[in-house]
Amino acid sequence: MDTLTAVESRAESATVPGRSCPLHYRYRPEVFRTEAAAELQGLEVLYVVGGLYGNELALARVLDLFDRERGRKRLVFNGDFHWFDADAAMFGRVQQAVLAHQALRGNVETELSAPAADGDAGCGCAYPDWVGDGVVERSNRILRRLRLAADDAQRTQLAALPMWLRADVGLRRLGIVHGDATSLAGWGFAQEHLRDADHRAEVGRWFDRAGVDAFACTHTCLPVFQALPAAGGGARWVLNNGAAGMPNFRGDAAGLLTRIATAPFAGPERRHGVALPGGVVAEAIAIDIDAAAWRTRFLALWPAGSDAHQSYFDRIVQGPAYALADVVRAGR
Repeated sequence: MDTLTAVESRAESATVPGRSCPLHYRYRPEVFRTEAAAELQGLEVLYVVGGLYGNELALARVLDLFDRERGRKRLVFNGDFHWFDADAAMFGRVQQAVLAHQALRGNVETELSAPAADGDAGCGCAYPDWVGDGVVERSNRILRRLRLAADDAQRTQLAALPMWLRADVGLRRLGIVHGDATSLAGWGFAQEHLRDADHRAEVGRWFDRAGVDAFACTHTCLPVFQALPAAGGGARWVLNNGAAGMPNFRGDAAGLLTRIATAPFAGPERRHGVALPGGVVAEAIAIDIDAAAWRTRFLALWPAGSDAHQSYFDRIVQGPAYALADVVRAGR
């Protein structure tokens, strides 16, 4: 087995449900050296939508934005498309709409698909040390409640989803993951970890092993587009959309998706973007919804005092304490 980084070691040594990272979540960066499936080759537009969290209004907006795109295009939901949809009818609508496109399973879908007796991972989030115990415990309880919304057939569908995908946009080779280059629930692409130069060097080695130009990811709740130097000049990119189904910035109610394409996005929804080599652009596109209507739906399922309300309602109303100016990081 390869030597583990400090991030991986902490995740694997933890035994507390919600902080542990099960071995079956793991894969090697070398898996991305495969060719993309035929339907993911030669793309002109790729949407990667992570952290939808059962937000039906955000889902409808994503589908509307995607429908407007032209050319050879694909939409990939890269995990945690379920979370707040703890109602059987809502859960079913979200799953049906998502699985009409391509999807990965995140830790939420992976734990939903596992037998309840195998739930030692709790929510499967593999939360790092900076996340408080109360958040971890509430997430484990949210997952247990969400299980009640899913039937056996839906759990079987979730179990069949892959943990990662390869795609090509133009001439760029992309890895699509939920967590990071080594684990479905890895935090190696978190904006907090990417501030550390030693960790960025390790991520650069993941890129060397994977043979891709960019990783599109989510899982860690806050967006970051981080450049890593490439041999011979240029950059490889971590493209983390944060969350599609929740606000990502203070005072901005929109979720975000990652759009990777051969031509820039034309519209006011573009929040930020970077140029990849070979004429490909990666952009964060805002998912604007009726925020008041979403709060009403959320409160119907998660009223004041409930676990999801305690963990997420402040973010839903105000956005996290994070700024757009901190997202794009060119090698720092």
